[in-house]
Amino acid sequence: APRSPMRFRFVHTADLHLDSPLAARALRDPALAERIGAATRTALERIVALCLETEADALLIAGDLYDGALRSMKTAAFLTRAFERLGEAGIRVFLIRGNHDAASAITKRLSLPETVHVFGGRGGTVSLAEQGVAIHGVSFRQPHAPESLLPKLPPPTPGLFNIGMLHTSLGGAPGHDPYAPCSVAELVAHGYDYWALGHIHARTVHHEAPWVVMPGMPQGRDIGEAGEKSVTLVTVEDGVAALEEHVVSPVVFRRQSHPVVAEDWAGLRTELRAALEAERAAEAETVLRLRLTGATPLAFRLRRDRALLEAELAEWAGETPGLAIDRLELDIAPPTAPAEGDPLSEVAGLMEEIAADPGFRAEAAAFLARMVEDLPPDLRDRYGEDADGQAAALDRLLAAGQADVLAALAGLPSEGPD
Repeated sequence: APRSPMRFRFVHTADLHLDSPLAARALRDPALAERIGAATRTALERIVALCLETEADALLIAGDLYDGALRSMKTAAFLTRAFERLGEAGIRVFLIRGNHDAASAITKRLSLPETVHVFGGRGGTVSLAEQGVAIHGVSFRQPHAPESLLPKLPPPTPGLFNIGMLHTSLGGAPGHDPYAPCSVAELVAHGYDYWALGHIHARTVHHEAPWVVMPGMPQGRDIGEAGEKSVTLVTVEDGVAALEEHVVSPVVFRRQSHPVVAEDWAGLRTELRAALEAERAAEAETVLRLRLTGATPLAFRLRRDRALLEAELAEWAGETPGLAIDRLELDIAPPTAPAEGDPLSEVAGLMEEIAADPGFRAEAAAFLARMVEDLPPDLRDRYGEDADGQAAALDRLLAAGQADVLAALAGLPSEGPD
């Protein structure tokens, strides 16, 4: 059957995690935490503004609108008003519940406007025949969905542009629990024209014709979710979809590497202050994780006095509008190794022998594995996604520990100019 030539425009987002706290050392500063603590709400306000500006017909939220522990009725009121603003402009909202929504106390108590349609756990369809579109969706009933939810979605409606809403880990992704698993090939074979997915926090277009789109989250929450975050604007005309990515994140976490050039402490401070000046944020608050790299005569002192330099960086960043320091990382080494016969060389050799001892490595690896097991799922991949990854992480930790010991023994001046 021929498709309707009418236009249908929608914004596709997921994983807003409203009021989920942003995690960074910089946010220990109460003033900064207050200023950017409402980032997830601001992201939603920008999404609503985008819907209004582009005269969208609908907003599709593919799960995890709330955070699991969220109980704030203020957030519920804020959300209701946002949806009312859309409804007043004739913009409908289509919503599925993800794993965090299913765990939220608000989910069961929230009273939403009539212009908001929440798909149930059995799956369902809303036909907008006059606009040439059918929207299908299925929600999580419980916080866990170990089996695929795809069988709960009906076949495509003939003659319409079919959109499927699904919260899924697909084939799995680092840092994400395996929920409602299915493959891209299975989605393609189902016969829909556009899959509006959610759950994985990085934006990925997995397939075209039909479109299989994971929009990513609209606001990152820590350095592991670095970079600008966005939503996807989709315009369907005569059965053909065109996609646009729109950045909406008010706070951006960013990593920046900086090769050390200065050869004395005063020069390094001048160098880093200039580097921060060059990082002036424009549209968004920037939370920066700075990594110093290279071979430098300041290597030992940087390791010993990292906390001091990190505190100074935070002070300087506080003087730069829209900038905060998350953490200072070091990937540095002395220009030359300690000479043979030097006491530092002997200590370094002893530590190398200990680190290479099979018994010591086994004990250290077991300790690291226990520590990783106690971490939240979204932090575990920082120490390797498997046994090989954990072994590489152990090597990095041991090397850093050895470097810190050598720095402590280097006999550097405790204060005063270089």
